[in-house]
Amino acid sequence: MSAPVFLVDAVPADDDYTLDGPEGHHAADVQRLQPGETLVLSDGAGGTAAARVTRTERGSVRVQIFERRTYPAPDPKLTVVQALPKGDRGERAVQMLTEIGVDEVIPWAASRSIVQWKGPRGDKARAKWTATAREASKQARRPHLAHVAELHTTKQLVARLRNASQVLVLHEEAELPLSKVTLPAAGEIAIVIGPEGSISPDELNALEEFGEPIRLGDTVLRTSTAGPAALAVLQARLGRW
Repeated sequence: MSAPVFLVDAVPADDDYTLDGPEGHHAADVQRLQPGETLVLSDGAGGTAAARVTRTERGSVRVQIFERRTYPAPDPKLTVVQALPKGDRGERAVQMLTEIGVDEVIPWAASRSIVQWKGPRGDKARAKWTATAREASKQARRPHLAHVAELHTTKQLVARLRNASQVLVLHEEAELPLSKVTLPAAGEIAIVIGPEGSISPDELNALEEFGEPIRLGDTVLRTSTAGPAALAVLQARLGRW
């Protein structure tokens, strides 16, 4: 089994290091790591340090670092635009997307989204998505944390997607399957996932500047399932799986 990952602000420069705070508490009191066991310290931005536990105390572990590595950011970058779904489906989608390998999730206030993020409620909802991405990144042993962007309106989304190398808008009435799309070798690939009631005609028109819509298959997937399914296809087609 691979070593557990714990997040730090920066990879320690010294070989002797004490992991404390919430991460130290989790290592010492929740996972109950013992001297001789290994763990990985990660800054969430590609820097990691493999370390061996030398001493444990309540709320902290002392470690000896024996290897440091730096992982480049994935290229192409994989971004998923997720329309706000009902209930906890958004958090489930973020968890699956992170485990599969998404680099960024953009919450989208689509016109047919039943849920709305406004004021403190919106801040709390985004914080949940961010915490979910953080924990799922650790669970998946990822050197780069998945990022959850600020909530985007359709106008903001269209402007943001102009920076992408390719935009794939998933729609159940599209003709071209995702498996037939030519993918760029570098840059950013963005997948747009609509809400439960689908992308509205006006939104579809606004997104058509990025090319014709794409379909996954003959069946209609839930909004929380479509993103992970599409991302898995891309990971396979990019040769990462």
